[in-house]
Amino acid sequence: MDLKPHIEKFARRLAEVEAALSDPKAFDNPQRAQEMSREYSRLKELVATGQAYLKTAADLAENRALLAIEAPDSEMAQLVKEDVARLEAEDKRLTLAVQRSLVPPDLTDSRNTIVEIRAGAGGSESALFAADLYRMYCRYCEAMRWKVEPMDSSPSDLGGFKEIIFEVTGTDVFKRLKYESGVHRVQRVPATEAQGRIHTSTATVAVLPEAEEVDIEIKPEDIEINVCRASGKGGQGVNTTDSAVQIQHKPSGLIVRCADERSQQKNRISAMTVLRTRLLERKVAEENAKYAAVRKDQVGTGERSEKIRTYNFPQNRVTDHRIEVTLYNLSNFIEGNLDELIEPLMNHDMDTKLAALKL
Repeated sequence: MDLKPHIEKFARRLAEVEAALSDPKAFDNPQRAQEMSREYSRLKELVATGQAYLKTAADLAENRALLAIEAPDSEMAQLVKEDVARLEAEDKRLTLAVQRSLVPPDLTDSRNTIVEIRAGAGGSESALFAADLYRMYCRYCEAMRWKVEPMDSSPSDLGGFKEIIFEVTGTDVFKRLKYESGVHRVQRVPATEAQGRIHTSTATVAVLPEAEEVDIEIKPEDIEINVCRASGKGGQGVNTTDSAVQIQHKPSGLIVRCADERSQQKNRISAMTVLRTRLLERKVAEENAKYAAVRKDQVGTGERSEKIRTYNFPQNRVTDHRIEVTLYNLSNFIEGNLDELIEPLMNHDMDTKLAALKL
């Protein structure tokens, strides 16, 4: 496949975006300016990769031509062979990088993200596992320098969570976390197990790109807002003032509650953000159902019924069932070192999209 026309197309578009951003009027629309800035950063990297690819391809062709005229046993031929081997490896790497750049970017990848973790089958152990997952994601976000903001939670009696919802803000949050959507299964001896038997429990994780106001319009007459005191033990400020906010969206029947802030106004804003995001998720799901068949091997579908990963504590093993990858370092993984699975998932997703383009 001749990649040069695609690289030239990227270069032309980069010049157009650069010219547009140099016009002060471009910042009259902050959202549009932000989108163009993101596109500029992406195109700048793509063009640099494309130029490196073209240079490597030219150097490789030149060395192959030189090798053809040199005596096979000469010292020069041996040096050229070494260069050819090095350039072939670099050409392969850069070819794949340029091909991957042809896949249209997911516009939601750069958005902030709302993560919802809910206890599944397994009673109290499931709630404890949900708390472990929350801690795992917090550790990962800390390593990525992302900010975690709790939005709502429902603690269990033994210190776990029946449900916890939190927002993650930072660079490329959804791009990396979206592969966590689905059913997570844990196999271990619960703290409450007297006979040392291994139990199997589950928790569901939903990862949603935060909706913006332009994505979903919510009419004031379509919502009902109620305020109340936050539930929970103790006498914290959130439990002694009417700060909790519950919003019901009448057309869809969705109900959202946020109570983690002492400020009623902050909880109202958080609840509206969650509501808008869930409505966007429903809208996208409906569109996908209309226009595309669900591929069984698709990575990161987010279907709650899928068992995407198993955490086996007795064997110190974590297995991702979508790509059939098993790691024997669960103790390290559960501490937030998720990239050993996130990176292969991202690569698999990209390869699937490349195959669909038939490059």
